[in-house]
Amino acid sequence: MTAAIETENLRKRYADVQALDGVSLSVPEGSFFGLLGPNGAGKTTFINVLVGLVRRSGGRAEVFGHDVEDDYQQARDAIGVAPQEFNVDRFFPIREVLEHKAGYHGIPEAEARERADRVLERVGIYDKRDTRFDWLSGGMKRRFMLARALITEPDLLILDEPTAGVDVQLRHDLWDLITDLNESGTTILLTTHYIEEAERLCDEVAILDSGSLLTVATPEELMDRGPDRITVTLRDPPASAPAVSSLPSVADADHDVESVDVEGDQLVVTARQGGLVAPDLVRDLDRDGHEIIDLDISRTSLEEVFVEMTREAEGDDAGEADDEAAADPEPAVASDGGERP
Repeated sequence: MTAAIETENLRKRYADVQALDGVSLSVPEGSFFGLLGPNGAGKTTFINVLVGLVRRSGGRAEVFGHDVEDDYQQARDAIGVAPQEFNVDRFFPIREVLEHKAGYHGIPEAEARERADRVLERVGIYDKRDTRFDWLSGGMKRRFMLARALITEPDLLILDEPTAGVDVQLRHDLWDLITDLNESGTTILLTTHYIEEAERLCDEVAILDSGSLLTVATPEELMDRGPDRITVTLRDPPASAPAVSSLPSVADADHDVESVDVEGDQLVVTARQGGLVAPDLVRDLDRDGHEIIDLDISRTSLEEVFVEMTREAEGDDAGEADDEAAADPEPAVASDGGERP
């Protein structure tokens, strides 16, 4: 099966800034893939290389087998982009903006109008079809950006911070919409600063930092890398925390236990894969005559793992020129009526 996105040793340099430093990444067709990283990590440059707005300095980048530079038109026609910024022609009704967008990609006028109505209905703002963009509410503007990305019926949908600044209800509405799109076969590449968004939606995530790829894994695999917190409420807590060696089932099972503490009437055990540790812990406490009132396992969140992995680069602003130097990820009309290459 052809990968939706395939990059090999992808590099991009802006003057003294290495925005992408040898990124090799494969995004499976039909997947929901997250691209995470702090500001200046290289996410926007990565997207701009894919859509042909930034020329790579080296390496390879393909979309569904089409080189993003040598086969620009085929690669670009496969992509729909919903950028974070509102880069929209504000002087036309939004249905006309969608029709113009479809025309850029060679879609006939009659079909363009049908598609415009269809995507406006899909994102829930069809009744605003004759309204100018500036007159829409913030939430409706976000919905329109998604509609514009969908007008070409793309095989790859790139969402750059799609829920930035929206309320909780709209965020959940957009989650439902893009999940439906993915389930219907559309490959989705999501960048977000809401780590819970990636944790909830993505099959896999890649973490970028300072232009380098740190890891690619499922959210579950990443969360398994961090310690969990097992909190056991006891009827009569011990005066001091027992040593791991005094909990034979826990010790014999070779669990990676980091600490055992007493906090009030609670015994708190920090360990990796807490779900495996808890049954052995209960067995040991019961053997020692402790009455357990309650037990809770708090898993390490994807956000905590993300912060830990990128902590070494904290305060390093070497990549901050990425977002400033990179162009807007949505093509503009060139003087000859085509798209900016």
